[in-house]
Amino acid sequence: MRIAEISAPWYPIPPTGYGGIELVVSLVTEELVARGHDVTVFATGDSKTAANLSYVYEKAPSDRIGGLNFQLEHIHALEAYTRCRDFDIIHDHDGMGSRAMGALVRRLLGIPTLVTLHGPADPKSLELYTHLKDDLFYVAISNKQRQDFGPLNYVDTIYNAIAIDRYHYQEKQGDYLLWLGRVNPEKGSKQAVQIANELGMKLVFAGKISEPHEVEYFESEVKPLIGNNVEMVGEIDFQTKVNLYAGAYATLMPIQWHEPFGLVFIESMATGTPVVATPYGAAPEIILDGVTGFLVENDVAKMAEATQKVGALSRKACREHVEANFTAKIQAERYEQAMLKVLESVERR
Repeated sequence: MRIAEISAPWYPIPPTGYGGIELVVSLVTEELVARGHDVTVFATGDSKTAANLSYVYEKAPSDRIGGLNFQLEHIHALEAYTRCRDFDIIHDHDGMGSRAMGALVRRLLGIPTLVTLHGPADPKSLELYTHLKDDLFYVAISNKQRQDFGPLNYVDTIYNAIAIDRYHYQEKQGDYLLWLGRVNPEKGSKQAVQIANELGMKLVFAGKISEPHEVEYFESEVKPLIGNNVEMVGEIDFQTKVNLYAGAYATLMPIQWHEPFGLVFIESMATGTPVVATPYGAAPEIILDGVTGFLVENDVAKMAEATQKVGALSRKACREHVEANFTAKIQAERYEQAMLKVLESVERR
């Protein structure tokens, strides 16, 4: 197949630090190239890929994320859609701004766009995707997300994945807790600190605190709770992240929202470290409760109690669960089949 992969414009692929969507795009792209497909990825000029690379922005405009910069997404995606005749199928991971372009290309030329839904079913997304539901083809990244979006033109539910060989497994259990993510109310950074304080355990806090709302939340809600038991490490590179996962006793993910997936879950389990999380969003689809971690109601005391029981869990079971369900190879095979299914159902004009 001749495939266009459209990444988000905010970080290069693969991302050097934060960038969940960009990581997924990179993994799918490289695996599809390895499987013999002719892939062009629309990313940023500082990306690294075995595919053909096309870009508008020579360097990822990461400093502009979080503002009203929809034009960046529009300009970035326009490059791919103006070249649509070069491809059999367009696989779009970008923001909402590019979806209407995909619908227009389908209506005028019959060239299909497969959209991976990376975000939550908020009102704006629901309105747009429902309106375009017959013009685009959709992949959900969890059954919970699929349920939240309702009756779109779904091809499949395909879980996100990791390049598992890059995550070393560690049999020995560590002695600290780990929290990793964006510092906002949704990701449970405040609750993670509270759990660590409740247990009197060390917490490694790897938080992204760069956007104004993140700084405000950290200063007002999280920082007052931080004591000597919390080690702040900020945004970290990939290898540091893997090492932290592998060396932890448990990874805390007390998310406060219905997260569509959650790469942190599978990254942690790949190294052997169980995850303690709230049962929101896709968490019950990813974590085997009582086997690879614990799903606990949103209560700090109860989460602390569950965290104490992590030592009895099998780290090997965590690794095997990821190997069986969340590898880049499995993900690419599913996307390949989804694309073939789409192409069988459309007629180009």
